[in-house]
Amino acid sequence: MDVYTLGEAFGVVTSGRVRHEHEARLDVAGAEFTVAVGLARLGHAVGWLGKVGGDELGARILTVLRGEGVDISDARVDEGSPTGILLKESRLGQAARVTYYRTGARLAQGNVPVDRIAASRVLHVSGITAALNARDAMHAAVRAARTAQVVVSVAVDYHDQLWPDLREAEEVLSVLACSADVLFVRQSELDLVKPALTGDREVIVMRGARGASARVDGVRHDATSLSTPVVDPNGSGDAFVAGYLSALLEHLHPADRLRRGGLLAAFAASGPSDWQGLPMRDELPLLELDV
Repeated sequence: MDVYTLGEAFGVVTSGRVRHEHEARLDVAGAEFTVAVGLARLGHAVGWLGKVGGDELGARILTVLRGEGVDISDARVDEGSPTGILLKESRLGQAARVTYYRTGARLAQGNVPVDRIAASRVLHVSGITAALNARDAMHAAVRAARTAQVVVSVAVDYHDQLWPDLREAEEVLSVLACSADVLFVRQSELDLVKPALTGDREVIVMRGARGASARVDGVRHDATSLSTPVVDPNGSGDAFVAGYLSALLEHLHPADRLRRGGLLAAFAASGPSDWQGLPMRDELPLLELDV
């Protein structure tokens, strides 16, 4: 296994203002879900651990992942809980309004396959999982990876809707970030994880339209963002992570890691889905980049 990841996946309902709209678009998504699909489309062996409800949305999530070539043999189905839903209301000239309808289907520490993580090259987790009541499972996975000297990749991924207490967010996310060998952090999240910004870990700062930078072995590398049409930026950060990790697995130069991350982010932002527009490996040159 190249990358093992765990986290939440859910249904996504996108519409205009719900009180007036008569049509909606149904999709499935999740931060680690997008990372897994992005890596699998580039030819990497990826495993995803999550728990879905025993309903049609849960079946759709697992069907999509299986169809994309992601190993879901460790995934769990909770027949007693519905799969969560994210409602995204798009308004002209405004950022989409997002409302979460989460349920009780959460991973437990006992769901974590220590041996499978130990046999992987990279474990990837995010601060979204840290915010939910799957935190014990996430910590167990990180401990297993560190014991086996597996590279730990962490995306801070702070969402204020999930953290009613900012101080708790700082404490939990700082501890998680400090466990990382490779840390992905948005510009706006730097103050949340200050203790993790020192040391010899690989730190990638994502700045959206202003590009990204990576500190590797004490040297900073910078990359500009691609000038491409943006339909929906949601999911572009997770796509960036997939691209960067793909290049890292292939031992490419840090500048090329940033470039592939930016390329996948551009593909993701070019359509309404977080993941459906992600490229296969032979489609990487479509944006005329030499990757």
